[in-house]
Amino acid sequence: MIILKSKTEIAAMREAGRVVAQAHQIVAENIRPGVTSKYLDQLVEEFFVSQGAIPAFKDYQGYPASICTSVNEIVVHGIPNDIPFEEGWIVSVDIGAFVDGFCGDSAWTYPVGVIDTDIQKLLEVTKESLFRGIDKAVIGNRLSDISHEIQTFVESNGFSVVRDFVGHGIGRSMHESPQIPNFGIPGRGPRLKEGMTLAIEPMVNVGGYHVEVLPDNWTTVTVDRSWSAHFEHTVAVTAEGPQILTVI
Repeated sequence: MIILKSKTEIAAMREAGRVVAQAHQIVAENIRPGVTSKYLDQLVEEFFVSQGAIPAFKDYQGYPASICTSVNEIVVHGIPNDIPFEEGWIVSVDIGAFVDGFCGDSAWTYPVGVIDTDIQKLLEVTKESLFRGIDKAVIGNRLSDISHEIQTFVESNGFSVVRDFVGHGIGRSMHESPQIPNFGIPGRGPRLKEGMTLAIEPMVNVGGYHVEVLPDNWTTVTVDRSWSAHFEHTVAVTAEGPQILTVI
């Protein structure tokens, strides 16, 4: 069942989204060669405490940290560790938080120092595919119109979209219906209605779209070990058009 949110509830979700966006700002200001993902996790957790926010990921099905940090060929769910970042790496940072009972969820892929031009294109295409998908989140469209827009743009640029992980509805729970694939035929699935709140999140690989989960049961990597990028916003479907909630 897809849960429609009132304007009051969307306003509450916007507050959770603001905290998530501020956490990303902290990450952006601190990510550089020599920094560790565990340090970033500590900074975000301390910020959440200062805001009265609850990390959405920590202890979720046993996940041990407040953020996910996915480096290079890691697609999603990388666990923060003590390995220093190196110049030229990319790090996808996924952050979620509950504020007053509502969840905000956003991911961004950050360059560490100067990165290769081909990888810079990966980041730019993945980010653009997110915003193209968001533009389709309007009343009357079908859910798969978002999916198709993302896939078409990504593949036209020579990259592939991950099939095994998808976006999702969001609200009082981090994961609600519906699932939002980043691929598919347009004109399929539920019709978009005012009050839907969606976490749209393309995951895009340089190589093939196949992924595998490592023995820690979290870290997910590309099978061919090509690099991957991930961008995500929490979005509300409104009469005025799609509204991004995970912004300051």
